[in-house]
Amino acid sequence: MEENRPPRDAKEESQHQQDMSRRKFLKSSGILAGGLVGGSLFGGLLTKSFDKKEEKKVVSHKDDEMMDMEARQFFTRAHDFNVLKAATEQILPEDELGPGAIKLGVPYYIDKQLAGRWGINAQDYRHSPYAVKLEDNDKSAGSAGEQSILDRGELFLLGLRSLDDESRKRFNAPFDEAEEQQQIELLTDFENDKVVMRGVQASEFFNLLLQSTLEGAYSDPLYGGNRGMEGWKMKEFPGAQASYAGFIEQDEFKKLQPVSLRDYQGH
Repeated sequence: MEENRPPRDAKEESQHQQDMSRRKFLKSSGILAGGLVGGSLFGGLLTKSFDKKEEKKVVSHKDDEMMDMEARQFFTRAHDFNVLKAATEQILPEDELGPGAIKLGVPYYIDKQLAGRWGINAQDYRHSPYAVKLEDNDKSAGSAGEQSILDRGELFLLGLRSLDDESRKRFNAPFDEAEEQQQIELLTDFENDKVVMRGVQASEFFNLLLQSTLEGAYSDPLYGGNRGMEGWKMKEFPGAQASYAGFIEQDEFKKLQPVSLRDYQGH
């Protein structure tokens, strides 16, 4: 097919290079396999998306209706969950290499984690003094991080609602109904602390959202994400193999079908 198309001129070739998907970069880099992620890295990936010319479907709560068959455990407001779905899909979008965050079940993974002890920072030291900004424009306190008075569940709710409020203010549309480039613009501004959140920096919410999205895509399906082990299949990761004794002496690489912890537990 490629041999029959006319050669690209310089402009088309440049655009072709820019349009390489975010996931293709992540897949080839191996960064996610080692768990090394950061806001500055992801910011570059988001910024490259501004150059895309093709139209993509805006992620909304109408996408992938089968996902709604699962029960939410933490999010009591459907709209908060819709904003979460749209935000995670922008971080890890569906493309020709595989499913995105929604089809991988990432929003439900986050919901389950927030409903448990992780969501209330149950194993963390939670006593004062807390690091909080006294004024919205006060940057002297720096990043509160784990010293914030907010637990992870409260931070998620505050962040998602701030994301939605900012979208309505700028674009007169809720975040999950905003256009793709508008959603990317908002997420980029949260990453770079260009949006003011009360009591905590916007980048802290963004980094937690980014971390949780990637965890949901690549953790064992036992925890509610990585549906069908599709995240592992994209990385060709074998999962929770019981043993490699039958393959370790082979000279040729052996591609194994991934195995979940569920396969050992009978459910």
